[in-house]
Amino acid sequence: MTETIDSQARRNYDIEALKRLDLQHHLHPFTDTKALRQEGGARVITRADGCYLYDGDGNKILDGMAGLWCVNVGYGRRELAETVYQQMLELPYYNTFFKTATPPAIELSAKISSLLGDGFNHVFFSNSGSEANDSVFRLVRHYWNLRGQTKKKYIVSRWNAYHGSTVAGASLSGMKYMHKQADLPVPGVTHVMQPYWFGEAEQDESQDELGLRAAKAVEQRILELGPENVGAFIGEPVMGAGGVVIAPDCYWPEVQRICEKYDILLIADEVICGFGRTGSWFGHQTLGIKPDLVPMAKGLSSGYLPISALAISDKVSELLIAEGGEFAHGYTYSGHPASCAVALRNIEIMEREGLVEKVRDETGPYLKEALASLEDHPLVGETRAIGLLGAVEICKDKATRQKFDKVGKVGTICRDHIMRHNVIARACGDTMVVSPPLIIEKPQIDDLISGLRTALDETAETVAAEGL
Repeated sequence: MTETIDSQARRNYDIEALKRLDLQHHLHPFTDTKALRQEGGARVITRADGCYLYDGDGNKILDGMAGLWCVNVGYGRRELAETVYQQMLELPYYNTFFKTATPPAIELSAKISSLLGDGFNHVFFSNSGSEANDSVFRLVRHYWNLRGQTKKKYIVSRWNAYHGSTVAGASLSGMKYMHKQADLPVPGVTHVMQPYWFGEAEQDESQDELGLRAAKAVEQRILELGPENVGAFIGEPVMGAGGVVIAPDCYWPEVQRICEKYDILLIADEVICGFGRTGSWFGHQTLGIKPDLVPMAKGLSSGYLPISALAISDKVSELLIAEGGEFAHGYTYSGHPASCAVALRNIEIMEREGLVEKVRDETGPYLKEALASLEDHPLVGETRAIGLLGAVEICKDKATRQKFDKVGKVGTICRDHIMRHNVIARACGDTMVVSPPLIIEKPQIDDLISGLRTALDETAETVAAEGL
């Protein structure tokens, strides 16, 4: 039985006072603050255990999103809390600049390399997925400068991809509303179509035809820019915040071929897919991709402390070490000893409990089948899943895959309905997505699906009543 933190450690909060303070002082990320005020303020989460959250009003909430795609081993792990405590007593902080290191950072870099397998022997630490992708941006340019190909700088990404919210991360992302707010992307980043059959396929176009067309778009952009000007292609093995977009089987092998043909670095963004989410330690292993750079975060520590990493292939690291001199890049908390210690123990728990195998062989297939049971609903055009990543497409017309006029409105309605039933799922446009903790059991998956069906029924009623 999983040992969790004693419930007697709970604190008594004045929730209404906290809500007032929150509205007065706390600017939330990715939140319409004006709307939040009109709705009476935030839901205050006070504790968590296993797959469940508890709010200040006493509600028990099934977390179908594992926080932000990250709490892989579930909440309340005493073992992780004690690991942090012991590390903080021994060495709470020291940097990894200036030819110094700490035992947890050294051991974690070796452990990550072992999980990636042959060809990856070096790891660079940062604090978030956004920072890991900032490091990608810097390293791609540095690498091609060292190769003497100083024009080879463009990075090809995809529309609707998410690679972070820093300037570089948001530029690599394909979220147009993010670009609009900050005059992005920065020069040197370009975007092509996503391999999204449900939303992008032409009439009578098959999955494979769409996959090959999306891969061809990568090659066409390389040729438009000139291969001598393109340094890398970046993609999530499965597009997470874009709506759990799972590419057709033919897509990634063709993208791999194109990158190799034009001598372009292939970056597999594993911030969401990494650490068991797809039924392998990394999503690129599930899909048979052979990347050159692998940014990762989230499941690395199951969200218990901030940490991210960039795994660097030997092809890149050998040149960087031999000819790069000082890599003038890093963060105050790169390789933070407490974060590294908790990540090591998190990986140990995953190995000991066989969570990756459980996702691959048991709960992943079960989730896929359970989601498919929703396809009889009049609002559901498609369901899809890989490992413990799942999506439900909401549409106006199932036969034609026609979407509602204002994309995102109906998805938000569905999200709000399911939240009222104390189940968390996320709306990405009009796609409901789930990404539960890897410890989830089949009865909890049943509860998640039941919550989705109820929310879909209520959404259908709202759509009819409002004439959407």
